[in-house]
Amino acid sequence: FPSQPVMPGVLIVEAMAQTAAVVVVAGLGIEDRDQLVYFMSIEGARFRKPVEPGDQIKLHVEKVQNRRNVWKFKGEAQVDGTLVAEATFTAMIVDEEAGN
Repeated sequence: FPSQPVMPGVLIVEAMAQTAAVVVVAGLGIEDRDQLVYFMSIEGARFRKPVEPGDQIKLHVEKVQNRRNVWKFKGEAQVDGTLVAEATFTAMIVDEEAGN
């Protein structure tokens, strides 16, 4: 076990998913509309190296495909140019009224 606490992998994947949601919202120009982004699935998550306190994580997210309101992304997290985590994930955009 590492001597220092490390960032849990689930938080790294969540950061990638949140980044993807921002990309979708900004790219579609839906900031002012009542829509929600739902995290649907994670595939192929790999955690290569621990992320320790003081590390700066750089997130790289790209759209793999989208069909209607379902989007698929590939995300990578890097520290000092070294890949520390990667995952593919999907999200759905729905009208806020439909989400209730």
